[in-house]
Amino acid sequence: MRHGNKNNALGRKKAHRDSLLSNLAISLIDHKRIETTLAKAKALRLYVEPLITKSKDDTTHSRRVVFSELQNKEATAALFRDVAPKVASRPGGYTRIIKLGNRLGDAAEMAMIELVDFNTTYTKEKSAGTAKKTRRTRRTSAKSAAHKAEGGEEAKSE
Repeated sequence: MRHGNKNNALGRKKAHRDSLLSNLAISLIDHKRIETTLAKAKALRLYVEPLITKSKDDTTHSRRVVFSELQNKEATAALFRDVAPKVASRPGGYTRIIKLGNRLGDAAEMAMIELVDFNTTYTKEKSAGTAKKTRRTRRTSAKSAAHKAEGGEEAKSE
C-alpha cells in the first residue's frame, strides 16, 4: 500500500528515478527551458526548486550538497553563477509549467518547464535598446494651448 507516500514513482525504481530527475535538472539548468511529460515536469519541480533555493547561499557546503544531487560540475557551476543571482530576490516559485497538449505517439500529456526569471516574454525589465519611451499628452490640452495662443480664450470670456 502507498498510504502517505506523496512522491510520484514515474513507473521507475528509486535509483532510476533519481538518475532521471538529476538529468532533467541538469538539462533545465543548462537550457533554462525543456519539454517533457507533465508528470515528469511536476516531479522535476519538486526536485529542482530546493536546489535553486540552496544555490542562493553560495557557500562550500551548499555547493557540495547541490553537487551531490546533480553529479555534474558544469551544471552546479552554472546554477551558482547564472541562476542564483537572478533569483536572489525571489522567495520561491522559480519554475513555471506550461501544458502543451498530448504527444502524438502515445497521447501522453506534454508540458514545458522553464525557469521563470529567464523568460524574456514575461519579465518586466527589458533591454535599454528595445524599450520605447512614449509621451502621454491629451489632445484637448494641445488644442486649448493653440486656441489660447490665437486669443480665442479672451473672446469667450468677454
